Amino acid sequence: MKAAVSGRRNLCVKGFLYSFIVIFSLLSFACGLQTERRGVPADVETAIGSVSDDLAAERYEKLYEEASDLWRQDATLEQSIETLKTLRSKLGPMENRVLQSATEQQNSGGPLKGRAYIVTYRTKFQNAEGMESFTLVERDGHWLLARYFVNSTALK
Repeated sequence: MKAAVSGRRNLCVKGFLYSFIVIFSLLSFACGLQTERRGVPADVETAIGSVSDDLAAERYEKLYEEASDLWRQDATLEQSIETLKTLRSKLGPMENRVLQSATEQQNSGGPLKGRAYIVTYRTKFQNAEGMESFTLVERDGHWLLARYFVNSTALK
């Protein structure tokens, strides 16, 4: 009788350990997938850093000239400068940002044809908080700014 109880107990322990290992493995795998999706490639980060430096130094003409054709098709130099100055006056300089999402796209047509990254941050500006979204397109091996959006209640 003791042998039967002991055998069942061993089966229960083995079953528990097996279940624990499977669940732990699945959770580890799921966390790994989330990290991959939320990561930003170094060259995309470098491009965003360059754009951010230009915004911080108020080099709006440089930003316009180095942006993709999509940016220049959407707005003239004067419109871009006016919009970026308005953002700066209402929000103040960027103090810090936290990555919210990074989405890579491979498009066969449309305005974002080819490889694109859309990177969104929760951003603290000097005067307000908001969400920043950078859309970059890859052209000739370089990441170029195609769109820049800021959403904040301070802009209303």
